[in-house]
This record gives sequence, structure tokens and C-alpha cells, in this order.
Amino acid sequence: MSLRLTRVCVTAAQAPVPLFAPLTLTVEAGEIATVMGPSGIGKSTLLDAVGGHLAHGFVASGQITLNGRDMLRLPAEARRIGILFQDALMFPHLSVGDNLAFGLAQRLRGRAVRQAAVAEALAQAGLAGFADRDPATLSGGQRARAALMRALLAEPLALLLDEPFSKLDTSLRAEIRRFVFDHVRARAIPVLMVTHDAGDAEAAAGPVVGL
Repeated sequence: MSLRLTRVCVTAAQAPVPLFAPLTLTVEAGEIATVMGPSGIGKSTLLDAVGGHLAHGFVASGQITLNGRDMLRLPAEARRIGILFQDALMFPHLSVGDNLAFGLAQRLRGRAVRQAAVAEALAQAGLAGFADRDPATLSGGQRARAALMRALLAEPLALLLDEPFSKLDTSLRAEIRRFVFDHVRARAIPVLMVTHDAGDAEAAAGPVVGL
């Protein structure tokens, strides 16, 4: 699997000048590529373009392919590209287990099968027995691990990381970063991460590009 960006840029309808210079980058299976740059340069907007979530009034150009398939022609729900944000967002009206079940791949059918998949993911995240917990009772690190497992349960073909470690305490940052990177490498998923932190890029040990 590989994620390839060829001369990708994003332009706002009100301003014909692209937000950033055309970007060309290849992210191989199990590789974590890092995009760095100052605030406001368009890092998160780049991820929106890759994932298919560009806001109205923005247009992406160039070519984005995943395993040779043209992504720009597909809606977000057909791209099979997951994303983790700065805040490990959980649905507050659902239990931890139901939050993870929300992300389950459609091929998993039947209540017992789905419950088993959620239980296994929670165990992998060190959250065994947390299925009935209220998400509000989770710590920041627990929420981050649960959010990753929810994203992985959807069986994405690529994953986007939008500064997912920036709001974690310093003591937790390295631990959660290692947890995320280990899981995506084990699944051979190409990952595109945007961050301000050089430590994130160093830990990713993949290509680094600036916007």
C-alpha cells in the first residue's frame, strides 16, 4: 500500500494564490511521513484535501492516489482514509464500547462478532472492561488510545494525524505517540502527520517535508 501526492495544492475561491507550494510526496506502507510548517500555512487543509473533507470554497489540485486509485474523484466515505485530531473526540452520548463499535468495518456483522472485535480492540489499548464506561470518565491518554482503536476498527487503507499529541501532557506524549506509531506500523498503514513538534517527526522516522 502507498499514498502518493503529486503536485498537490489547495486554493481558496476568494484568493487564486495556492495556500502552499505544490507538494509531492510518497508514503509507503507502514511509513509515517511528517508535514511541518507555521500555523496558518495550510497543514490541516492539506489533510482535509487528502481525506476528502475540504470546506466549501476550497479546491484541491494535483493528484492524490492510494494504492494506485485516484482519491480526488471519490467522496470522503469511499476513500477509506481515517483521521485522528488534536482532540480525541468521542460521542458523549455513547459508551466507550459503542464509540468503538461506531467505527467497525461493515464486513463485521452480527452482535457477537462486533462485540468481540470491540473487546479485542479495548484489550489492545489497555482498556479491557471499559466497554460500558462513559467517555467523560477517561483520562487524556485513555481517550487517545480509544480514539486510535476506533479509527483502526474501520480498517482504513491510510491514516491522517492532525497534531494528535499536541494536547497531551509531556509525560504522556511519548507514550501515546509510541502506541499510535507501533499500531499503524504493525498494520502496514501509510500515515501522513502534520505537527509543530520536531520530536513527533523524529519519532516517526519517516520523510519530513515543510509547507
